[in-house]
Amino acid sequence: MSEAETLLPTVRPAFRYRDAPAAIRFLVDVLGFREALVVSDDDGLVQHAELRWPEGGGVMLGSVKPDDGVHDNMKPGGGVAYVVSDHVDEIHERVRAAGAEITLDLHDTDYGSHTFSLRDPEGNAWTIGTYRGAA
Repeated sequence: MSEAETLLPTVRPAFRYRDAPAAIRFLVDVLGFREALVVSDDDGLVQHAELRWPEGGGVMLGSVKPDDGVHDNMKPGGGVAYVVSDHVDEIHERVRAAGAEITLDLHDTDYGSHTFSLRDPEGNAWTIGTYRGAA
């Protein structure tokens, strides 16, 4: 595990998926996240999953559940995340090879990012780029 993976960020995007196991496979196999924890119930619903980004940070996700008072507004396909990477071209190639929808092709921005955007199989929007934020 890299040093960046051991740092615990204080902000983590969270998503709900109709097919959380398939979403985990896409996020791991295509985007490059690493499974840290996946807790499923007896019916195969993912109660809680944590995926780490190898360059630091991560996301949490789970299966769609009946309204529970905590995640009532978390509907599949409505999430958005920006992921910083020094390997944008490699990730772009994996996304293209997997046939995922690329919503904004690879390009360079005026503010110094090499970036592209995509939708995961359930419609969540992801942008992968080199921009690490203002200093």
